[in-house]
Amino acid sequence: MRQMHKGMPRQDKLAQNSERLEEGGGMMHSALVPKLVRVKDFKRETSDLFTLTLDWQTEHQPGQFVQVGFPGIGESPISIASYSDEHVKLSIRQVGTVTNYLATKRKGDLVSVRGPYGRGYPMQYFKGDSLIFIGGGCGVAPLRGAIEFAERHRDWYNELHMFFGFRSPNDIIFQEALKRWEKAHNLNVSVDKVPSNTCYDGNVGFITELVRESQLDNEKKVVMICGPPIMMEKIIEILKEKGFNDDQIFVSAERLMYCGVGKCGHCMIHGKYTCRDGPVFRWDEIRGQMNDS
Repeated sequence: MRQMHKGMPRQDKLAQNSERLEEGGGMMHSALVPKLVRVKDFKRETSDLFTLTLDWQTEHQPGQFVQVGFPGIGESPISIASYSDEHVKLSIRQVGTVTNYLATKRKGDLVSVRGPYGRGYPMQYFKGDSLIFIGGGCGVAPLRGAIEFAERHRDWYNELHMFFGFRSPNDIIFQEALKRWEKAHNLNVSVDKVPSNTCYDGNVGFITELVRESQLDNEKKVVMICGPPIMMEKIIEILKEKGFNDDQIFVSAERLMYCGVGKCGHCMIHGKYTCRDGPVFRWDEIRGQMNDS
């Protein structure tokens, strides 16, 4: 039976955190003004990816992002990889000056942040559904926040299904969380290849094949996808073959986002600002435009 999902909430309601951020004492500040926060923890996930836990309490939606960096160094847009009242986790791939600088930060060090920005996953609109999380590589990071939200509001949802793909066993992130999710939910992990002299007894192959071979149907289910564009497009093709409708599929789009509030125009997708109207889009909102600008 094909299920048509509920409509997306109004963008102005979902993007309120893009207009302002709140600091202790209720004082409101411009969303463009960074603040300094302390690092609570540094964790090396893989050779080129690490997670910073920040001593920062801010309201946000799963799927939103922040700009993080340091004065004089620069800043980078990073998705929030947690859902907590006590901290914010950012999982960061080392790819340039700013992220290499952030990789040197340890407990007690300061970093600058501004945000949160954008439109996240409308989790409250998925009540009563089973949730399917499909991620590739560092695209698993923003999905972690949505998973933690679902676990905190466990009575809102039915089953939680997860399909995560990585390049190799050495590139698997969040290994402690994966062990917990494997016990509590329906977890599927695959790697593209296994280097020689590597001990690994899990699934080998593209995550797209695990999704294709699964028994998923579209009955009262919502899918959240984050990863490389080619992976997401292939996953969506498979989901459509399984009967999923466009309005049951939510994707996190990746663009180079500078200002975070829809002013600079760098992240535009056919009239939509990824930083303000996204980064989370329902598939029918940007269908056929993922690789366009």
